Amino acid sequence: MDLQIGQLKSWVVTGVAGLLLTACALQPPIEPTLKPIARPAIPVTLPAPTVAQPTSQESAKLRSYFNQVQQAQLSQGLLRRDGGGPDTPYTAEMLARNFEQVAFYNEYNATFSGRGGQTLMRRWEKPVRMAIVFGDGVPPSTREADTAAVQAYAGRLAGITGHPISVGGAPNFMVIIAGEDDREKALAEAARRIPGVTPASLSALQNLRRDTYCIVAAYAGGVDPSTYTAAVAVIRAENPSLMRLSCIHEELAQGLGLANDSPTARPSIFNDDDEFALLTRHDENLLRILYDPRLEAGISAEQAIPIVRTIARELTGGPV
Repeated sequence: MDLQIGQLKSWVVTGVAGLLLTACALQPPIEPTLKPIARPAIPVTLPAPTVAQPTSQESAKLRSYFNQVQQAQLSQGLLRRDGGGPDTPYTAEMLARNFEQVAFYNEYNATFSGRGGQTLMRRWEKPVRMAIVFGDGVPPSTREADTAAVQAYAGRLAGITGHPISVGGAPNFMVIIAGEDDREKALAEAARRIPGVTPASLSALQNLRRDTYCIVAAYAGGVDPSTYTAAVAVIRAENPSLMRLSCIHEELAQGLGLANDSPTARPSIFNDDDEFALLTRHDENLLRILYDPRLEAGISAEQAIPIVRTIARELTGGPV
């Protein structure tokens, strides 16, 4: 969704239907001594461990509902994690067509009530610096898993696009993983930490429909309304592990400039059919086209398509 809000030039909201473990290192045995070890004169204060806050009944109901959704999708062969295979071939022509649909259209209109229209191509020019904000109700094990997932995926996106994307530093891309009880607080923190993003501009991310598992808003706050300068992704903490990871993959990629979904895109996460849970090889090529130096932010579909076809032919090794 492209919206004109306050001082921002434009922003885009897109939504879709949204894990790793760390091991504790073993400590070496302590050698026996002949006398007691002296204690420090000043007691050492250890940081308090992170403890998840109890969740409300509404949040618990959502967690149960999303678990049922994930199980139903898996039972139907959806949420694939194979990146696409022999059963999902695509040509250079299909790749170019899918790029046009995903990169030059908005998923929603300004009121979030219907489909959006055609737009110019948008992407980042400055480095993307992500930060993760967890709601108080997110348990430590989930925080560890999701932090590792975001860090690994940011590195993968950087490698695909050739654009600087990392986790750390002064953030301009906030990834919020919060539940129904603490999303408002997390959004307020994002508004405080990202210059140019206000609480009012994040209001559409607060009250989510039940079937919205995750959502992202990308902002163009500079002189060029097609160049992103900030983004905020919201992922429901109530989502089970695979749906949370799926949300991480789609919303972070959409926040880079692939703002729309298309029913013709396959194999792709930019499709509302939920066939694929994780970024596919086809989607990697969409990102490579988006950040190819032969294109630039603000280019129209009519100007871009001849160039896109050439890039698609190079990426697939076939004629358009």
